[in-house]
Formats: sequence, structure tokens, C-alpha cells
Amino acid sequence: MISLTESDSGAIEAERLRVLRSFDILDTDPEQAFDDVMLLAARICDAPIGMVSLAVGDRQWFKARNGADVPESGAAGAFGRYAMGQPGVTQVCDARDSALADRPAMGPSDFRFYAGAPLIDDQGLALGALCIIDTHPRPQGLDETQRMTMEVLARQVMALLERRRALRERRRSDEAATAAVEAARLVTEKLAESDARFQAIADSMPQMVWSSRPDGHHDYYNARWYAFTGAAEGSTLGDAWGEMIHPEDQERARTAWRASLSTGEPYEVEYRLLHHTGSYAWTLSRAMPIRNAEGAVTRWFGTGTDIAEMKRLEQAKALLSQELSHRIKNIFAVISALLALSARQYPEARAFARAARTRIAALARAHEFVRPHTESSRPSLDGTTLHAFLHDLFLPYDDDGGRARVVVSGDDADFDDQAATPVALLFHELATNAAKYGALSAPEGRVELTTSRRGDRYVMTWQERGGPAVKGAPEASGFGSSLLALSVEGQLGGALEQTWAPEGLRVVADLPATALAPRRAASR
Repeated sequence: MISLTESDSGAIEAERLRVLRSFDILDTDPEQAFDDVMLLAARICDAPIGMVSLAVGDRQWFKARNGADVPESGAAGAFGRYAMGQPGVTQVCDARDSALADRPAMGPSDFRFYAGAPLIDDQGLALGALCIIDTHPRPQGLDETQRMTMEVLARQVMALLERRRALRERRRSDEAATAAVEAARLVTEKLAESDARFQAIADSMPQMVWSSRPDGHHDYYNARWYAFTGAAEGSTLGDAWGEMIHPEDQERARTAWRASLSTGEPYEVEYRLLHHTGSYAWTLSRAMPIRNAEGAVTRWFGTGTDIAEMKRLEQAKALLSQELSHRIKNIFAVISALLALSARQYPEARAFARAARTRIAALARAHEFVRPHTESSRPSLDGTTLHAFLHDLFLPYDDDGGRARVVVSGDDADFDDQAATPVALLFHELATNAAKYGALSAPEGRVELTTSRRGDRYVMTWQERGGPAVKGAPEASGFGSSLLALSVEGQLGGALEQTWAPEGLRVVADLPATALAPRRAASR
């Protein structure tokens, strides 16, 4: 037991008060269990007054008392403080003869006899006292049975305090458990509500919607997927979705999916998907990753869009374009044949016919680069440089002596088929306009096309000279101007500048150096 006279340490007193408050008993209403212990102690000790007191700072608070209106300070408090610091049962046989009688805290009192047993917790901290008081002195004090009873009942008071704390902690635990259950119920309801909302939104979409775990395992499809494919619900979970794709497209789709899983990049691929009719329909499949705060992919959400109609329109458009291009090629061939027949009929025109046929053949070759192509019909440019390509493109504009009227000079560059169409469209349009209105419309007119490599840029400058005087920029831009901008800015990713100087049109196309050979740049 720790005596209060030895506990000047603030830390010990703070701990004692903490333990006392942990019972949640201070300033509470009377309770029968504590009253019964106090009354039993008073009856066995034949005392008119009994109390269960707890020391709270400078005051004694009584949880139970009987026989007198005892104040929280004064004689009872002073005796209680004294008893808390003593082992066993402390007795004051005659308060008037006691050494405590002269203490200021005693004050006037009718108390003559006092006996108190300290209330000690399992750490040895004194929290208060169980005591009895008599208004008459008792020179003989309590007998052995009475003293033992006081000690036993003091321990009983501590047991009641411990039980009270245990019940309080259990109640708090039960409340916490109830709160946790309620929170879990609310979360479950919210999740169910969110899942139902997502399900309703996903099923109302015209696209097929699916989701996947980070490892690529597909674990959800919306109703549209099952309606489109006719697959039994749940039959395409995991990796089984790949079996729904046309055999010729499966490896391409799976390779793209594995690449997205590895890099975290968005997934996008077109493939033919099995339709519930038993045929295959073109589908555009896209997926985006969902990431946590650390940036790790936690889920993939994807869509599948039926693009069969779009594919049919594209094929019809390509077929029409190819048919028109084929007819134009036939026109070139017919005109060339007519010139040959005319030359045989009129020998004096053979030189003219030969020159005209040469230019028509050059126009036909240029047309091959600007007309729509399929992958199989696209002309090969393996080993072709930009200057060689431009030389073929400008052959139709050579003079009668075969001298070039569009002179190409400067830094040559690698060239591939992806850049062929926009470059051909750009210079075909410029050359056609020059032949109609610019330098090439006059016999002495010329065009200088200068190319220059400048770091990571490639600059092409078209300069017309010797043609009709330029009066300024046209008042309105037509299809040709839009075509130039589309070719340079839209397809080649460069910048286009046109200067309508009096001596001739000047056009500067400033491109990324990689724009002329994108396939080669991508493979590095």
C-alpha cells in the first residue's frame, strides 16, 4: 500500500485520480449494493454512522452514508485521509484525545470514535475508506471479529468498484460492437445501392460493358454483352472471352490486352466478335485502368462497341474511291492511246504526242500516291528518299526539253509510305495551282523547292519565280487551302506559312524530322 504521506509525487496522485475516475462512479446516485455493505459494517460494529468515502483532490466524496449529514470536509474527511495512509483498520478511540484533534481540517465535531479500512486497488493505490463513526468514545476499540469484518467489507467495496468498471467497459464494448455492426450494415447497404446503380447504368448503355481484375481476369459483363453474344451468363468469365473472338483476330486482341496489363496503358483494339446469330461482327474494344492513391492498377473497366455498320460504310466508301480512281487511271490510259493513234495518223505530231504521253504517264504515277489505297494496293516506297519521290511527282511539269521546272535541292531525307499521301497532296496541290495561276503558267516561270534539316525539324520551302505578279492573298480560302493545312498540320504535325509576295508565292512547311518516316522512327 502506498501511503499518502509518502506520495508527494504528482505522478502518483495523477495516477490515483485516473484509476478512481475509471470506475465512473464519482458524483453518481446512491446504489443499493454500496449501501448494503456500509450498513452491514455499521451493524456489526454497533455504530450509528457508516460511510463509503472516496478521496477526490481536497474533498471526500461519499458513495454511501447513513446516520448523519456528514460534510465532504471536516472530521470525517480528515479521519478518512489518515486511514487511507495506514495498513489494516485505523481506529481513533477518542477523537478529543487524538493527535488529529488539533488539525485545522477537523473543525467542530461531535464525533468521538472512528474506525476505517482503506480501499486499495490492485496497484496498491489508496482510493478511499470504508468507515464507521460513533458519538461516544470507545476506549477498547473494535474487537477482532469487527476489525476482520471491516477489512473484508472494504475488499467487497473494491470488488463492487471493479465490477462496475467491468460492466461499464463491457457496455462500451457492446456499444462499439453495435456501432460497428450498424456501420457495416450501412456500408453494405451503400455498396448494394452503388452496385445496383452501376448495374442499372451499365445495363442501360448501348455498349457492352465489362470489368477485369488487375491480373486480367474478367469478372463482370453487363446484359448487353450476353444479349449480343448469346453466351450463357458467367460462361465468359476469366479468360474465356478470347474464345468469342474470330480465330484470325484472337492473337492480336490477346497480345494487345497483355501489353496493357503489363504497362498500364489504355487498351484499344478492333476485332470480330461472335454474334448470337452465329456470324461475326466487328467490335471496337476499349479499356481504362482504375488506380489507387499509390498509382497501382486496382481494376480495369472496358466497353465493346458494335462497329459493324461503320465498317460496312468504310468498305463501301473505299470501294467507291477505288472505283473512281480506277476509272481515272483508265482515262489516262485512253488519252495516251488516243495520242498514239493520232501520232500514227499524223506523223508530223509524233513529237508532240510523245511529250504529251510522257506527261500523262507522270500524272498517272503521281495519281497513285494521292488516290485512296488499301494496305495491299499501296505503292511500295522501300529505299525511296524524299527527293526521289518529289522528282517523280514533278515530272509532268518539265518543259518540252525535259528540263525540270520544279527544282528540288537541299538536304534529302528518309521517306516511307505513311508520309507519302500528305506530302503528295501538299505538293500536287501547289504544283497544280502554280500551273493554273502561278509561276508554272508562264513559259519562263520556275519553282525552287529547298529542303533543310535543322536539328529535330525538317523545313521545306516552296518559292515561285517568273510567273504573273501576285496581287496579294486571296480574299477567301477555298478547298485547296484547307487541303494544304490538313496535310501539313493535321497529318504531318507541322506548321504551314504562306507569303503572297509580288514576285511569287512562298510556302514554308516546318515539320518534325520524324514525320517523313514515322514507321522507322517508331521501330527505334
